[in-house]
Amino acid sequence: MVLAETVRTAGARFGDRAALVDHEGRPTSYAELDRRSDAVAAGLVARGIGPGDVVALTLASGVDWVVLAAACAKAGAATAGINPRLAPAEQQACLDLAEPILVVAHDDEVADLARPDGPVPHLAPDPERLAAVVFTSGTTGRPKGAIFRDRHITAVARIDTGLAQGDPAAPATPMLAATQMAHVGFTTKLAWYLRTGTTTHLLERWRAADVLALAERVGLPALGGVAPQIALLLRDPTFDERDLSAVKGLIVGGGPSPPALVEEARRRFGAGYSIRYSSTESGGVGTGTAFDAPDAEGLHTVGRTRGGVEVAIHDDDGRPLPDGEAGEVWLRSDAATDGYLHDAAATAELRAPGGWLRTGDLGRIEPPDGALGPDAAGCLVLTGRRSEMFIRGGYNVHPQEVEAVLGRHPAVAQVAVVPRPDPVMGEVGVAVVVPADPAAPPTLEDLRAFATADLARHKLPEALAVRPELPLTPMQKLDRATLRGEVATES
Repeated sequence: MVLAETVRTAGARFGDRAALVDHEGRPTSYAELDRRSDAVAAGLVARGIGPGDVVALTLASGVDWVVLAAACAKAGAATAGINPRLAPAEQQACLDLAEPILVVAHDDEVADLARPDGPVPHLAPDPERLAAVVFTSGTTGRPKGAIFRDRHITAVARIDTGLAQGDPAAPATPMLAATQMAHVGFTTKLAWYLRTGTTTHLLERWRAADVLALAERVGLPALGGVAPQIALLLRDPTFDERDLSAVKGLIVGGGPSPPALVEEARRRFGAGYSIRYSSTESGGVGTGTAFDAPDAEGLHTVGRTRGGVEVAIHDDDGRPLPDGEAGEVWLRSDAATDGYLHDAAATAELRAPGGWLRTGDLGRIEPPDGALGPDAAGCLVLTGRRSEMFIRGGYNVHPQEVEAVLGRHPAVAQVAVVPRPDPVMGEVGVAVVVPADPAAPPTLEDLRAFATADLARHKLPEALAVRPELPLTPMQKLDRATLRGEVATES
């Protein structure tokens, strides 16, 4: 598998260079990563685990996560990373879908698997071998597992780096793992991180002060993440005291970057700001603004396609639209998933003829004579989402999923969840409740405590509005647009 051969090659090329540095500053060299993953791969093989099997990783992001992922690749098994911050019920839904042969939940279980003297297979290349399952809640709130084969992992590396090898004689480029390793931005890109000889620094938990201290200490040339993380960095009281001159670029995806945030970040970091647009299903590759983009592009678009990626706009009937007209955004590349694990119906909704991927997002390709001017010509401008989903801090939140849980609270007669703009998180959820007893409405704390067992923290409402009734459309359906406008006005 691609990751397996990458780990072996990198171990030989980079030897004692640190591949990973944990939150306590302990390095794991490329050679050690190769040795440790060999031992764990031998243990997997001894258990009869190999090609066609799926291993679920519910353990926390860290060195052992990477060791196990590499070991699975060497054994020929696919990984299914599950964010440990999900609620137990959400994790179980992912496990039920993945049907793993093994679930690894703790670091010590990785060590227990190791057989240092056991045989490690060298599998023949197979572009169609399943490499990873990456979970997304898609447009419905229920988990879906996007499947990625070896050829997809190869395509991601080609699109992002041109398959370039790092120079063993050059100093390692330090980088920060800013997302959960189960996220597509790490799972599908781990192979090219290792291929280029970077040193990836890990945090026990993302905290603005810790990120800034690390950036200053090791001289991070780039910082990646989602817009709310950049906002938190700028708000940290120690920001202006730090020497952040090494930071030359900010790479930001996972949701919209407000123009005011981009302007402030570029000014205060003295660095370029690249907005990235992609999805789990696209393999984490899509479009991006240039670091030195003029304002028309850098503030109001999500940029242009990267090498090997195509973008087009289609109407509701699947017909392509000319530049300037808004419709659904479609993406196409060799990195895009073939579909969802064990879900033919959802796969059919996702995939379009000709290898295109339906994103569910709405947008337009800016023409040369468009409102943004010639500097933005050819850039993708997002105008909305087909679903009612909103994005809090880079994580998808589906109102219907949250409403289904809150609606079970005994003090709730009716509930709707709508987003409200937030300067840090981008959007946060507001629970609009019609109480069962107007004299005893639930509190926000009541609702959050009630839903904690079933919903991840980022899905919980962060504000409460009590109403005598919910607005309805002429067809007697919930008028979300009106409700959303009312909540935004009241914020």
